[in-house]
Amino acid sequence: MGAGACALAILLVVALVLSPLVSLALSALQGTGELWPHLMAYVLPQALWQTGALLLGVGLMVTVIGTGAAWLVAAYEFPGRRLLEIGLLLPLAVPTYIVAYAYLDLLHPLGPVQSTLRGLLGLTRPRDLAFPEIRSLPGCILLLGFVLYPYVYLPTRALFRMQAANLMEAARTLGGRPLATFARVALPLARPAIVLGASLALMEALNDIGAAEFLGVRTLTVQVYATWINRSDLAGAAQIALVMLALVMLLVAAERRARRGRSFAGTAQRPRRMARVRLGRRAGLLALALGLVPVAAGFLVPAGFLATGAVARIARTGIPATLPAEIASTVLYAGIATLIAGAIGFLVAASPRLLAYRSWGPALIRLAGLGYALPGTILAIGLLGPLALADGALTEASRALFGAAPALIGLGTGGALVTAYLVRFLGIAVGTSEAGLARLPATLPDASRLLGRGPFGTLARVQLPLAWPAVLSGALLVFVDCAKELPATLLLRPLNVETLATHLYGEAARGTYEDGTVAALLIVLVGLIPVALLLRVDAPGRRDRRIG
Repeated sequence: MGAGACALAILLVVALVLSPLVSLALSALQGTGELWPHLMAYVLPQALWQTGALLLGVGLMVTVIGTGAAWLVAAYEFPGRRLLEIGLLLPLAVPTYIVAYAYLDLLHPLGPVQSTLRGLLGLTRPRDLAFPEIRSLPGCILLLGFVLYPYVYLPTRALFRMQAANLMEAARTLGGRPLATFARVALPLARPAIVLGASLALMEALNDIGAAEFLGVRTLTVQVYATWINRSDLAGAAQIALVMLALVMLLVAAERRARRGRSFAGTAQRPRRMARVRLGRRAGLLALALGLVPVAAGFLVPAGFLATGAVARIARTGIPATLPAEIASTVLYAGIATLIAGAIGFLVAASPRLLAYRSWGPALIRLAGLGYALPGTILAIGLLGPLALADGALTEASRALFGAAPALIGLGTGGALVTAYLVRFLGIAVGTSEAGLARLPATLPDASRLLGRGPFGTLARVQLPLAWPAVLSGALLVFVDCAKELPATLLLRPLNVETLATHLYGEAARGTYEDGTVAALLIVLVGLIPVALLLRVDAPGRRDRRIG
């Protein structure tokens, strides 16, 4: 495989990633103008208002919680700080729709919380206890905020750690109080990380379909799903998806504009880590209690409730009969997509080292990762056209060569779902592979070629073995995201096929929450994989070895 073939392969990958956007626009143009008055009068105003309010509320929550938690564990020393630092990552393991699923059952009028409160107060009827309604826009904002804040916490904490200690000490020497030092020195320096994390959290909130629908919030994503599935109106769904895509582009543009000109350089010497201020006993306990609030709300409560429900469900009726097939489907489709994404991601990341036109490399990498910014509903609708064209071309080619048409490999099959996973999460595999290759000495390829190996021999025999940990980490992250993905799976899964995510969605839609606890708990356990990876990478001993 020469450089020309490599360039062609990468251009085909980029074309695959861009094809949903082109197809989405063409599908929207096929709609009649009669639909727009209905959309403008009854659908878009409410959807835009609820989506905008949801994004604003979630953005404020994740920024405040994520930044505050990052500063708490980076700037102060108190009992339990290290455990809290780890625990604050745990909500990453729980998909938003599972948290909504758990809290709907937990806070139901006949659920354990309200039943216990009524028993303590001597009340007998559910209506005798006025309890805040979880099925509401504020309820959705609270739940998503407590689950998505780690997107801000993780990069902001890392940036606080990297800040040179002399900046903090200079501020304190000049009489700056702790809060003033945080507001005037640390916070402005952390702005790029905060903006990046908040934009990622908002992307996840916009992509959410399960939590919003469970909680009665009619966002643009929910309306796309309802228009396509309930009304069988693909053109109308595509038109709403274009409005949603415009909102995504606004978020991306706002994130880039907010970070423009906000990079900061340190000194040439290795910066000293910021010395943490040791808190007294009362202040330390208060800091620990405050830090545990998002951990409990975003992970401990829903995970504990699901574990209890799963144990009770298995003890009462045994393991659900459909569970093995759902696990097999989840592993099969996510596994195939992971293998393909890992191979293609490494090839795309290595493209600047293989192609003669190395200036194309960064642009190709950005385009290949564009799918990660597309919500699953937009991606699913956009893939319908390209998959139909591919099926048609393969059918004609098969008839010309063999005189018979093959079964569909795209629409209505697992091929469509694998393609959606690949386009959606390829950016993760590309990013981790790029990071692994960037750590290698720049002289390695030259030395390998001097010893007689070509570009692909160098890549396969030298660079891949050395970058393998990063490639494997990216593949695991892709697998976990595929297993948790709900919108694209709902819309593109084969007929009569259930994954763990779609099974859970169906149980919640029917109101039979207790029957979905086992599937929900399995998804949470799968979600713990990336958290374990992050903890391993962030372990003190490992970090010290890297620094040394």
